[in-house]
Amino acid sequence: MKYRKIHIIGAPGSGKTYVASKLAALTNIKAHELDKVFWCQAEVAYVRSSEKERTTKLNEILAKEDWIVEGVYYKWLASAFDAADIIIVLNPSVFVRQWRITKRFFKRKFIDGDFRKETFASFLTLFWWNQKFDSDNMQRIVDFTAKNNTKINFCTNYDDLVEILNLEI
Repeated sequence: MKYRKIHIIGAPGSGKTYVASKLAALTNIKAHELDKVFWCQAEVAYVRSSEKERTTKLNEILAKEDWIVEGVYYKWLASAFDAADIIIVLNPSVFVRQWRITKRFFKRKFIDGDFRKETFASFLTLFWWNQKFDSDNMQRIVDFTAKNNTKINFCTNYDDLVEILNLEI
């Protein structure tokens, strides 16, 4: 495959983790969830990792020969955008994303039963933040990544990604 360092970014519920895991299985490139870098995994609630810890973890990933990173974050990821061979912006409709966020919350809370960080308050915060994501955060992401605009590809789903990457499935 032409691309060995892939950065996937998008709104909550856009399918980043799903797409990254399918792509990892198809290409044998390890996928990394940036949520696990940004949020302290030892905490029961959502607590940010320190900047030093985040930077260390990110640099360990970026030092690898190949990688897939996925997350909604952008401000602390300039080095990841610069190092990426391709940047994929997942951008399905807000209605699709809201449905996925809602479904994920109920699955984690009532089926999986062990996702302690997820609360109804955190779900509502995420839901309303996602509602305005396209007009606010997506614009900031596009501005932030402007110097890498030749690497940026927008898609709405996994099939679009497969086509962009010219993969055989």
